[in-house]
Amino acid sequence: MTRDRASSTGPSRPAPSALPPHLSASASASASAGLKGVVLAAVVGSVMLLASAVLFALLPGQLSEARDFRAARPCAELGGSAAENGDCLAERPATVLGTEARRRGKGHARWVTLDPGRGSEPFHVRLRGERPVWEKLAPGDRVTVSSWRGRTVQVVAGEARQDAIDRPGPGAIVRLAVALALLIVGCVFVRSAFWWNGRRVPGAPAVRAAQVTVPMVATASAVGVAVTAAVTVESLPLALLATAAGCAVLWAASAWLLRRPARGRTARGTVSAP
Repeated sequence: MTRDRASSTGPSRPAPSALPPHLSASASASASAGLKGVVLAAVVGSVMLLASAVLFALLPGQLSEARDFRAARPCAELGGSAAENGDCLAERPATVLGTEARRRGKGHARWVTLDPGRGSEPFHVRLRGERPVWEKLAPGDRVTVSSWRGRTVQVVAGEARQDAIDRPGPGAIVRLAVALALLIVGCVFVRSAFWWNGRRVPGAPAVRAAQVTVPMVATASAVGVAVTAAVTVESLPLALLATAAGCAVLWAASAWLLRRPARGRTARGTVSAP
């Protein structure tokens, strides 16, 4: 009887493992890749935030200089020279000695060499772009040079005017726009790192396509709002306030859009339940 039972039971089988070896290796590799993505997003976001902080630290002085330049009046209106009137805009004639387009990165830096005459040494001025003055200049042309605080800020040829690279204002606006964009994208990267790290927990729900596309669209729109505020608003606090308000509206809308499908599924599940 005992012998029959032993023969019917058969040889003992080993308990099956939780995962086959190839699936276990695949899960381990996926977890490692997910961790690298989290770390990379956190590092990139932190670098962007650091760069944004550096730019913001330099901006107050640059924006203040730009405001002073916009408020400056021509020295001729004040009845004196720049030395006598401080920050007034001085103008003097000069003769073009030559132009040059130097390779700089993916573009060109456009220079003009000018001779002010009266025994003064020739000097070089770098202009922004090639229009409307630089492309028409030729040796021997007479131009008017506008300077402020000892820096050439504009070159005038006839009715055409072109800003020099040292003109206060445009550079500060560009830096403000870049700083705001870096701040927004850096915050999104750091937030995404924490969010993605939470998704690595076993049993976490799968990532929906909307959870990626909606934040991307909201981030791009927020950067657009920030750049528009930097270009149109002269005050740094007002530009920051306008950017913060735009970001709050966009991210609130994206959060509402991401929660809406989940509520719809819950409501349908509740209705169909017995």
